[in-house]
Amino acid sequence: MTQPVSLLVCALGGEGGGVLSEWLMDTARRAGYPAQSTSIPGVAQRTGATTYYIEVLPTPLHELNGKHPVFSLNPVPGALDALVSTELLETARQISLGLVSADRTSVFSSSSRSLTTLERMPMGDGRLDAQPLLDLVNTCSRESQVWDFSAMAKEQGTMVSAVMFGVIAASGLFPMAREHYEATIGTGGSSAASLRGFNAAFERVRNTQTVQAMLADVDATHSASAPHEPALDGFAPNVRELATLGFARLCDYQHRTYAMQYVQRLQQVLDAEIAVDPLHAHQYQATREAARWLALWMAFDDIVRVADLKSRASRQQRVALEVKQQDGELLRIYEHFKPGVPELAGLLPAWLAAPLLRFDNARVMKGREPLALPLKIGSHSVGGMLALRILASMKWLRPFSSRFAVEQTDIQQWLDTLCAGLREHHELGLQLAMCGRLIKGYGSTNERAKHNLQHILKYLAAAHINPSPQWRADAVRQSREAALTDEAGTALDQRLQSLGAPRRAVVEQPIRFIRSAARRKPD
Repeated sequence: MTQPVSLLVCALGGEGGGVLSEWLMDTARRAGYPAQSTSIPGVAQRTGATTYYIEVLPTPLHELNGKHPVFSLNPVPGALDALVSTELLETARQISLGLVSADRTSVFSSSSRSLTTLERMPMGDGRLDAQPLLDLVNTCSRESQVWDFSAMAKEQGTMVSAVMFGVIAASGLFPMAREHYEATIGTGGSSAASLRGFNAAFERVRNTQTVQAMLADVDATHSASAPHEPALDGFAPNVRELATLGFARLCDYQHRTYAMQYVQRLQQVLDAEIAVDPLHAHQYQATREAARWLALWMAFDDIVRVADLKSRASRQQRVALEVKQQDGELLRIYEHFKPGVPELAGLLPAWLAAPLLRFDNARVMKGREPLALPLKIGSHSVGGMLALRILASMKWLRPFSSRFAVEQTDIQQWLDTLCAGLREHHELGLQLAMCGRLIKGYGSTNERAKHNLQHILKYLAAAHINPSPQWRADAVRQSREAALTDEAGTALDQRLQSLGAPRRAVVEQPIRFIRSAARRKPD
């Protein structure tokens, strides 16, 4: 080749893109190949990541007979050989600029996301759908690999730049050998962690390339299948995919009997959808949405669940990786809890919980602070871990608790309204199924979410509100989107009024009088 091989690296701030660029230049020099690197800093994270452009001439210096190649300072659209990026949306942005060519460019991108401000603002899930981004990468590249670079870096206890270095080495883009890359990293100290990340990424890319070559030979696609659950055999494959995950979640949350109740409830939705769509033209969309949100709601958070998650071995391992614990180092983890009367009463039967809640509410309405018990438990200690595991083992009490009864009643109300709407009109049922995403958070946030859902079901979903099911479907959709816009519910109230529905009731708030501090005497 007489033309240099070109690579564009996109990295966000603090990910070691500059170090990676220096490593690549050092590796090229070590192997005896001429190379050049330039960088263009991004103004801000979402205005553009810092990009590093590297060109390497695949002809050794000793064969140039004293000649010096002329490199480009910036990538030329359509003439890029490879793109490596640490963020999926940034990858798509570079593709949209025309830098990537479908017949020339190999794209290696992390699937991780650094959310934009607009994605963080909504109350609901404001994240962009990753599938269009993945489709863009696959369509506009000659070869592509997309997986989570950041997760591998954390797993190996290193920076993402080391993982990217391994990706580039394994891609075969540059003529340097693997030992040249490894020699650049060095050994000992922090280099050992970088070398682990490099090797892990190198093997991942090579294995993926081998699998892709095999798939190309046989022209077939193999996907990993979820564990078979006989109770879900009656559902379509696209529903069973989510339902299997929901079933496993509820088995872990409570027990198999509780998970079977999930299957029975989901079967009600499926029967209603088949009744209105016997030819399956909508591909069981309503049942699929119900499978997702029903599993999450049935596995609602309580203090037993929190204690269970905080005392699992997987959490201890994750924390150790996050803080980069080394051999011989001690790690202390303190869990902070502040359970109030509602959390404690939620584990008691209704006849015991009701007077406690009335007592606490009376205190609040008199202007006093609600009762709460601040706790600091060291999960690294025997006593702390034992306390958490004892609390986690109390999940057998859930079916007898007041919180469990309330949640099951609310779930059934949503399902009954969903099935009734689905039998009347498929779009109405689908929009009601998607209302399950309103239920999120814990404490007061969870209570507000349930009140919003109940208000929508009561004033917008019933047939006597409006004879047109399409109107009600649109009204439910608009109200759901408004409820997810802001936590205060201002947008929801405005949308309700525009649809002719009453605003939500104003929650009573106590009036507190605070004594002013004594005025200071003049000097």
